[in-house]
Amino acid sequence: MWDEAFPSFLIGLREGLEAGLIVSILVATLVRADQKGRLPQVWTGVAAAVALSLSFGAVLTFTAANLSGHAQEAFGGVLSLIAVGFVTVMVFWMRRSARTLSADIREKVQASLAMGAGALVLTSFLAVGREGLETSLFLWTNARTAGESTGPIIGAAVGLLLSVALCWGLYRRALKMNLTKFFTITGAGLIVVAAGVLGYGLRDLQESGLVGGGSSYAFDLSGHLDASSWYATLLQGTLNLTVTMTVLQVVGYIAYLSIVMTLFIEGVRGGKTAPAAAKPAAGEKAAAGQAGEKDSEGQVSEGQAEPVRSGRPRWVLPVAAIAVPVVVAGAVIAVSDGKKDSSATVAVSEQECGKGFGSPQPGQQVFQMHNTGDKTSEVYLVNPGTGSVYGEIEGLAPGTTRALTATIGSGDYAWRCVPTGGKSVTSASVHVTGGAEVKAVKPVNEDDLKAPLDSYKDYVNKGLATLMTQTQKLQTDVHSGDLATAKADWLTAHLQYASLGAAYGTFADLDKKIDGRADGLPDGTADQGFTGFLRLEYGLWHGQSVDELTPVADELAQNAAKLAHDFPTQDFDPGDLPLRAHEILENTLQFELTGDTDMGSGTNLATAQANLAGTQELLTVLQPLLDDRDPQVLVRVNAGMKQVGDLVAAAHQPAGWTPVDKLTADSRRQLNGATGQLLENLSLIPTLLEIRKAA
Repeated sequence: MWDEAFPSFLIGLREGLEAGLIVSILVATLVRADQKGRLPQVWTGVAAAVALSLSFGAVLTFTAANLSGHAQEAFGGVLSLIAVGFVTVMVFWMRRSARTLSADIREKVQASLAMGAGALVLTSFLAVGREGLETSLFLWTNARTAGESTGPIIGAAVGLLLSVALCWGLYRRALKMNLTKFFTITGAGLIVVAAGVLGYGLRDLQESGLVGGGSSYAFDLSGHLDASSWYATLLQGTLNLTVTMTVLQVVGYIAYLSIVMTLFIEGVRGGKTAPAAAKPAAGEKAAAGQAGEKDSEGQVSEGQAEPVRSGRPRWVLPVAAIAVPVVVAGAVIAVSDGKKDSSATVAVSEQECGKGFGSPQPGQQVFQMHNTGDKTSEVYLVNPGTGSVYGEIEGLAPGTTRALTATIGSGDYAWRCVPTGGKSVTSASVHVTGGAEVKAVKPVNEDDLKAPLDSYKDYVNKGLATLMTQTQKLQTDVHSGDLATAKADWLTAHLQYASLGAAYGTFADLDKKIDGRADGLPDGTADQGFTGFLRLEYGLWHGQSVDELTPVADELAQNAAKLAHDFPTQDFDPGDLPLRAHEILENTLQFELTGDTDMGSGTNLATAQANLAGTQELLTVLQPLLDDRDPQVLVRVNAGMKQVGDLVAAAHQPAGWTPVDKLTADSRRQLNGATGQLLENLSLIPTLLEIRKAA
């Protein structure tokens, strides 16, 4: 979590210390002026600034949550760029900071005292509000970049708490701190972090369609590097460097980092070599302290610079921080809604399929699909010559309208309407010129899946014959009282069953009897409905007697024999075959890698290995179809399969398998991360090989 928390920790520490210094100077000035009775006015302004900052974060979150997917990417990308801009300006302002902050704040306080309570509240509100708004914006952006909010929030909270402690120590004269050096070091760190946020924001804009080049990769190391490894996670969390980056991301990252860091370092050096003869003004001298004496605020000792803001009005950035994101959000929503309003409504029905479809412009388009018929329908945007699919909507109910977003390139386009229980209809086609080549999904029908399905059925039939022999051997072990051998034979048979994972849906009720869990049963592991491999495992590894285990082993052998007998005559939906390629390892992540199905043997990882074997068998029979549609999918999947397989195999020691709960935290994290990434890659297979109805 630290890799995700560190950027927010840095911004929280820096902004918190800056705001804290301002508050401490405000308070100290009032105390020195014997105006302690006016302190509540300062705290009122500070509280209002904090409330504004929290509200600003809530507005950003709410706005993003209510946008469409593409609009969310655009909104997040633009705000990332704004956050980078604010951080850059903040860093350079602090680089130019001298010794005038105390004097500047004192002057404002004196003016406020003369004007009344409202002026002092406003002074403290504006002084603190800008830091709070910057923090909220950067924290929101960083949480979006990290993909979760826990780490960034914890990092920011720790940074803010530490800044409060530092400010208290400075105020009470219990701490000396070279603020110039502090702001220089943190400034350099924030420039590096901002470069990563810029790269992430540019990727968001590419994915939203506002910026091109989304498929032009500078490098793609996903097949060679483990995206879930500690080093990759660290680089991504702190610097936003990922194993796959586009050309625009890399150019933006390098250009920003080289230009901004160079200017920053030159400015720091220039500040160090500035003529010493230039003496501070009286107010500045008071801020720095007299001849080694700490000033009454206890902020710094002689020779230490305090942060300063330039003379520009304090209200400019708070107003901009609020106004710019709101304007951007409104613009994005307007553009998103405008596309929907301006795009023609396309009819979906047997009689009017494609009515209203003109000649679309190249690029990303949003079509409003309205079902004018009386049947629920599927609708596809297709190439009428090849049947390749560019976009689709399933289950469009009569009288309803849903948006379909598709990227239009050069070529022929038509709508295919497939009403439930009705006749499939394909509209007249239109030809589009002037666009780029757009990749479409080549359709799959049941005939395409027939050969893979037959191959897999043959694999399962042979596997079930072996399983029947193995469960009968296990039954004999239990009857003879040889429970030590029964344990070894139990594992062999259970792994054989696990390797047949793709057929689980067809096994139906027999699967629950052969490999069902005790979860949800009234009496748990003692329930009569708990049968099969896991029930036998529980008994073998919990010291149950032969008499208790015999009926369990008998029932298991009977159910395995019944399954081997029934399977050849059972129906197998061809569309389930691609689904199983994802679902086997999804169940593995949910049950085996959590230890949920460990009934005492500690062999969950052996089962995970068998599940990998079953998945590999599926990938083998599906490979021709996948290679014909997207060869890179299997390249990424095979790399992920090897990575997960190696991690699982590492848990098999000479003494046996390491139980999941005995893995080191790092090993378990790597295994879960690699499996999660593999599942993301596998999730493309059901989409690529989905059976789509033809006209």
